[in-house]
Amino acid sequence: MSNVGSGNTDDKLVGTWKLLSASSTTSGGERGDTPYGPNPVGLLTYTGDGRVTAMISYGGRKSLSFGGGTVEEQAEAFKTFLAYAGRYTLSGDKVTHHIEVSSIPNYMGKDLVRRIEFEGDQIVLVTPPTPVNGKIQTVKLIWQRLPVGAPAASHPMARP
Repeated sequence: MSNVGSGNTDDKLVGTWKLLSASSTTSGGERGDTPYGPNPVGLLTYTGDGRVTAMISYGGRKSLSFGGGTVEEQAEAFKTFLAYAGRYTLSGDKVTHHIEVSSIPNYMGKDLVRRIEFEGDQIVLVTPPTPVNGKIQTVKLIWQRLPVGAPAASHPMARP
């Protein structure tokens, strides 16, 4: 088990991970809706002192219009981005994110438990069965470890 706040840098989770894919399956085994839309982008960071930060953006998000966007644009921007941070604990094949701040207020103070599989320089996180868009679904996220100092992605707006 990872000791939160211990500064344990031997934790195999420590580092930054880039989202490779997100998929969902219904309780009947059918492929569900694509969570986070087509081509989502995400970063997941675990620190040696037991902190976690997660950000996932739907692919293809539109920029807001001048002045911060319309109310509709702002609602769409909120709906297509998830961010949270807090502490984490690792125990066996489970990682628990203890949420302290989140873009979704309902997550505040909650524990998000994920089954975790280590596969080389990738991790697979799987949620327990959860209601998503009116159906019970399990969400599977595959993350790739980023080398230290590597950019997460090339973005057309990014400057060298």
